[in-house]
Amino acid sequence: MNTWHQEDVTDVLQQLEVEATRGLSQAEATRRLAKYGPNELQAAPGVSPWALLLGQFKNVLIVILLIATVISIFLGHSIEAIAIAVIVLFAVLLGFIQEYRAERAIEALREMAAPTATVLRDGNEVEIPARGLVPGDIILLTAGDRVPADARLIEAINLKIEESALTGESVPVDKHVELLADENLTIVDLKNMAYAGTAVTYGRGRAVVVATGMQTEFGRIAQMLQTVESGRTPLQENLDRVGVILARAALVGVAIIVALGWLRGQPFIEMFIFGVALAVAVVPEALPAVVTISLALGVQRMVKRNALMRRLPAVETLGSTSVICSDKTGTLTKNEMTVRQIYVAGQMFQVSGSGYDPKGGFSLAGTPVEPPEALLEFLRAATLASDSYLVQHNGQWEIKGDPTEGALVVATAKAGLHKVDLDSHSPRVHEIPFTSETKRMTTLHETSAGLTAYAKGAPEIILDSCTQQLTATGPEKLDSTGKDQILATAQHMAYEALRVLAVAAKSPVMLENAEDDMTFLGLVGMIDPPRPEAGVAIRRCEEASIKPVMITGDHPLTAQAIARELGLLKTGRVITGAELEMMDDAEFEREVETIEVYARVSPAHKLNVVTALQQKGHIVAMTGDGVNDAPALKKADIGIAMGITGTDVTKEAADMTLTDDNFASIVAAVEEGRGIFGNIKKYLMYLLSANIGEIGLMAGATVLGLPLPLSAVQILYVNLATDGLPALALAVDPPEKDLMRRKPRNPRTGIFTRPVITLMLAGGVWSTLVNLSLFTWALKSGRSHAEAMTMTFVALVLIEFFKAYNFRSDRLSMLNQPFANKWLNLAILWEITLLLLIVYVPVLHLPFGTFSLTLIDWVIVLGVALTINPVLELGKWLVRRGWFGELA
Repeated sequence: MNTWHQEDVTDVLQQLEVEATRGLSQAEATRRLAKYGPNELQAAPGVSPWALLLGQFKNVLIVILLIATVISIFLGHSIEAIAIAVIVLFAVLLGFIQEYRAERAIEALREMAAPTATVLRDGNEVEIPARGLVPGDIILLTAGDRVPADARLIEAINLKIEESALTGESVPVDKHVELLADENLTIVDLKNMAYAGTAVTYGRGRAVVVATGMQTEFGRIAQMLQTVESGRTPLQENLDRVGVILARAALVGVAIIVALGWLRGQPFIEMFIFGVALAVAVVPEALPAVVTISLALGVQRMVKRNALMRRLPAVETLGSTSVICSDKTGTLTKNEMTVRQIYVAGQMFQVSGSGYDPKGGFSLAGTPVEPPEALLEFLRAATLASDSYLVQHNGQWEIKGDPTEGALVVATAKAGLHKVDLDSHSPRVHEIPFTSETKRMTTLHETSAGLTAYAKGAPEIILDSCTQQLTATGPEKLDSTGKDQILATAQHMAYEALRVLAVAAKSPVMLENAEDDMTFLGLVGMIDPPRPEAGVAIRRCEEASIKPVMITGDHPLTAQAIARELGLLKTGRVITGAELEMMDDAEFEREVETIEVYARVSPAHKLNVVTALQQKGHIVAMTGDGVNDAPALKKADIGIAMGITGTDVTKEAADMTLTDDNFASIVAAVEEGRGIFGNIKKYLMYLLSANIGEIGLMAGATVLGLPLPLSAVQILYVNLATDGLPALALAVDPPEKDLMRRKPRNPRTGIFTRPVITLMLAGGVWSTLVNLSLFTWALKSGRSHAEAMTMTFVALVLIEFFKAYNFRSDRLSMLNQPFANKWLNLAILWEITLLLLIVYVPVLHLPFGTFSLTLIDWVIVLGVALTINPVLELGKWLVRRGWFGELA
């Protein structure tokens, strides 16, 4: 164990060669990063490309087929054997490319989801990836942060850190900065240290990094949680089982076909190779891998729409979401609070200007005025009781900290008072932080009047602690009538969709009585305008049968005004946290579906909302940003953390993080989730229908005593042509135009619904019947076996191409935007080119067993292939009318 806890803060900073107020320079940090390495645990070695490539040969069928082709070369069938080997190697290469892309996609997600840290560099607060921290960095810690490295505390204000990840002790530890001289202390006793992997639960602080990566205590005894879980999803596990069942059925069918062919006098080695080739073609061993690719690539598309998924199984759940419970501030609104009104000494002042630009002034009844002393005192108190400050970055004014406090700081700047100056004249010496339970924040400052307390918070909470109010002539007694008048004013401001805070002061004070017998200074009304895109997103939710619900700690009148403006509140109820507390579980469960807005609620109430909605059978998405939101996010079917305002703890508890904190991004993610699941369904319908058609054709010919309609090479090529590029193109198919006008999918339904199975069977059985009929007719018409095989081979491939376009939807006509998928169009063009080469290039005739078709042959083959379209169109028409059950 290191001895940093035994050193004085000054000595620690001196040893690490860093200033507490400036931090390291970027150049020095870069030098130290090269010396100490990145701040991350040594990950398990990844799968190398060579291992992935060799892994493709773990398929026993492929190995047997390659061995059989080698044997057949020695028996004189060299050209056909080489062709088989080449096609198999192409299939192996395709499998390798798919798995490599999936591996890289997952790795890219891990990098995008990497944790960050707030650090002082060159005197500026910057957010950097936590892996870039080095010994000597000054890090800033606030409630909800995950401590990114081992560090010696140099500032601790009401700081508590929960260290159960390291010590097993769940009770948060109070921290301080004093040195600890005892050499025999355990980690639990090192209260002047912060350790990597632990969580800040209260207060704030600063610390100097003393160890990173594998040198941290956490690095020695534990493994850091992966930021992206790549475990198998329920869909993959389901497809694993389906794949095993299909494989067994296919192998039994293949064995029967091979046995019958051999008994009819076909050479054993020829039938053996044919049988193994057919097994390779029809056994869907690639199903789970393709699902992984579809999920991973879909998740990468989500990132472009500002939604970062941390767990792949959540993608499947997204498409089933039926209720989205969203915070108001910053998610449904812009989170750029602007002060509009200030009520001081019985007068209502208007404040001009918008956003964070400190340009603007004050007016009274429409007449510009210089701010009187009572207004200045109010602004000073509001700003001193705030942690946010105003900065200019690249010509743009920005707020560092909470946007509500930022609005107060900006309003104060409009009066010519700046936070830096106020903090310098009246330094803060203690604070009682804001919590969602107390709904107030109080700070204590050294002023010319002695130790002074300034408080801001909800009007009813602040007024409860006030016995005086500031008037134009000075403080006066505040009785219940005065409080009622102030609350009426606050209510009137709230009716105008303003967020209302009260500010109070007391001097002189002691910490023990700082929040008692205060003087009421005034009210401030702020507006956080709704995001224009949020209203559009809410309308899309309604079209998609998804219910949006607003959850906010704001005043119910403010919440109601914003909800009505967004179109979220129509016929439902608005309920407060206090009303929620008065309901028992049974009553709340009965009422929960009628409630559209929750106001003045605490994070604990969110858990009740999620539970009640789930009891009603809903799939619930819940947003959160604070530490106390983590249980609700864990409980929700989809936990959504805020990427900008969210804490590390909520991000770890969540399934998804919004990189822009925007409600519209949630709806976009739901659309992507629906699209990903839909594309997996398209791929499966296409692939399994193709397999049914192939094995049905071979089984039918064998039962009827016909010659083999396809050679082993042709079978393998059909598999490569259908299971290759066209199938992959379906995995990136554009979403169907009515995707967000459908009801949420029932997650218990699964992918193989009756309509899906019906369409797969219809396509597979019809393919079997028409190809078998074509092959029989061609033989009876006097054509050679080679010509009949070629016509059947070409017809089968063309049928698969038409199926690819048909299976772009399980309900809409193929004629509905038939060429919207450019990747499918390119894949089909490429495959048609290869098909023409196989049919007409003489050197390919022998290995592929093909024959140059005449124009009449092509007319017949194309006519046969086109028949698949009306069959599948009829199937979809029946599906749309509910003949085969409800669509998923």
